[in-house]
Amino acid sequence: MSKIPNPWDDNDEKDENPWADNDMPPVKSKKSNTPSEKEFDFKWWWIAAGVALLWLASGFYQIQPNEEGVVLRFGAYNRSTTPGLHYHLPYPLEYVYKVNLTQERSINLGVQESRNLSTNTFTESHMLTGDENIVDINLTIVWRVENARDYVFNMQNPDQTVRVAAQSVLREIVGQSKMMPIISGDRGKVEDETKEELQKVLNEFGAGIKIVRVKLQKADPPKQVVDAFNEVQRAKADMERFKNEAEAYRNEILPKSRGEAAQRLQNAEAYKQAVVSKAKGDAERFLSVYEAYKNGKDVTIKRLYLETMEKVLSNSDKVIIDSGKKGNNVIPYLPLDRINTKGAN
Repeated sequence: MSKIPNPWDDNDEKDENPWADNDMPPVKSKKSNTPSEKEFDFKWWWIAAGVALLWLASGFYQIQPNEEGVVLRFGAYNRSTTPGLHYHLPYPLEYVYKVNLTQERSINLGVQESRNLSTNTFTESHMLTGDENIVDINLTIVWRVENARDYVFNMQNPDQTVRVAAQSVLREIVGQSKMMPIISGDRGKVEDETKEELQKVLNEFGAGIKIVRVKLQKADPPKQVVDAFNEVQRAKADMERFKNEAEAYRNEILPKSRGEAAQRLQNAEAYKQAVVSKAKGDAERFLSVYEAYKNGKDVTIKRLYLETMEKVLSNSDKVIIDSGKKGNNVIPYLPLDRINTKGAN
């Protein structure tokens, strides 16, 4: 009787089937085509090494000339990097934020609200002035990053933060100002004050933002009252025009009146001097005549008579009559006044 082999024995060296009949021919085993265990481990080692190298190489980064890098290690600030090629520990050990320091960003206040809402609705662009009027304002704010570290850690939504802060500051400034200076010509003051106060607020937040400029695009009365406002402005313009015309007339008439008054004063003064001088001369002449009369009455009387007759006859026509006997009753006529006239011609 043949011996039955144990199937759990080592049969690798034999090419026999333990379960087969001894009378049957032996079945040869086939060799496997899969790689060996050592070859499999070798390939996985190279794959792991390649992944590790790629992970380590991911720490290289480039900072552009207009940027600044903020490196975080396990989520906390570690360092800031300047433009150039740098290396940080691969993620998630370290992470770098690249912040553009020269890019200018702008925010418009009041434009979007006025476009989306109807004309009968008041929007956030309508602000109350210090003299209890309403003004419709559109404002443009241009800003950029000044401190990259503060900007990364303290600003989650920078555009919204700047917008809300600008609205608050602008409402405060407009509430302390009158309507007409804002609309007609004092816009530069509003822009400067808004920029200064907004920068103070952002500095208190530690935002790391610098306000570059503030531009007041529009400052008008609301559309609901623009017609009434225009009427008021026209009335004020007429008032200013009448006031200017009255001022011009006053400036013209006052110097003229003052000149005429000065001239009349000078004429009166001259007349006064002439009358006083004439009176003094007459008084002195009378005194001299009186003195002469006391010294020689007859001569003085005759001289006065001749002077008086000279004055009287100088203004009358002169006729000479020959009263002699040889006149034959014909009056000889000698026109002395015509002779003088011809002689003058």
